[in-house]
Amino acid sequence: MKEYEEVRNSLIDMLEDLDDRLAKITHDVKEPLDKDFEEQATQAENDEVLDSLGNAARTEIEMVKQAIARIDKGQYGLCQVCGKPISQERLKAVPYSSLCIKCASQTGC
Repeated sequence: MKEYEEVRNSLIDMLEDLDDRLAKITHDVKEPLDKDFEEQATQAENDEVLDSLGNAARTEIEMVKQAIARIDKGQYGLCQVCGKPISQERLKAVPYSSLCIKCASQTGC
């Protein structure tokens, strides 16, 4: 675990940022609609975009939590499909990666 302590701290920071972003999105979606019909249509479209962003944030939050759990279990950096090490370049680019490049390209991730 000591080996990945810096990565773990970075993931925790990322998780906090994502939680903040999700809270803002949730707040914005809950805003009451304007009385003007045309404005309501615009707000509805914006809410759809915000909802999509919220879903993406929720997915990323879950992936970050899983990465932290893998660090805690000593399984971080190993592909969840083939068990081989995930390249350091991939982990630097996407620190919550759970698949090596080969397995990710085969599953379409």
